Amino acid sequence: MIEFKKVTKIYDNNVIALSNVDITIEKGEFVFLVGPSGAGKSTFIKILLKEIEPTTGSVILNNADITKLKRDQIPYFRRKIGVVFQDFRLIDTLNVYENVAFALRVTECSPKDIRKRVPLVLDLVGLSKKHMAYPHEISGGEQQRVSLARAIVNNPTLLIADEPTGNLDPETAIGIMDILNDINKAGTTIVMATHAKNIVDSMKKRVIAIEKGVLARDEQRGRYGYED
Repeated sequence: MIEFKKVTKIYDNNVIALSNVDITIEKGEFVFLVGPSGAGKSTFIKILLKEIEPTTGSVILNNADITKLKRDQIPYFRRKIGVVFQDFRLIDTLNVYENVAFALRVTECSPKDIRKRVPLVLDLVGLSKKHMAYPHEISGGEQQRVSLARAIVNNPTLLIADEPTGNLDPETAIGIMDILNDINKAGTTIVMATHAKNIVDSMKKRVIAIEKGVLARDEQRGRYGYED
């Protein structure tokens, strides 16, 4: 599914963000990406999303080396990936239904398929009754559920969650994790970057720790391993 082969990223200021990283993530896994701030987690995600290029090494996704993709191929590549951010990134002028539908419209999905798929994912995240509400009319937890629905409406093979519970209270965060767990059980591979120690420790998923740009730990049923 995902393979980093000897990946190094050195920024223009000579900061080494990743150094010779080898990681393999199999299809259907749920992986927590952890480490101190500045450890290299964001660089890992940006490389995976093709936002930046590694200095050396290769990145394999679904048996294709994405470091060799041409610029005009990148938008199509990204359609296979769902992304959830800490700050939701919803469009304020669109209601819940329209925010999710927008992700389908940019892929030129037919109106018929949009009418079919959007209600299904809103039901999955528990927001069927809020489909006409605007982002400012719903809670932070509900906004994150909209973000999740938008990320999965295209049936991605991979879901990247970058601190998805960072702005949420503990109870709401648990609800978001329950949804992510259900999405994973349905077959979607999930890579989640987080500082949420309690969540990582309680879920007992695979934990990949990056420290100072290198792979520090890779544990099945792992723990967070850092002090808050």
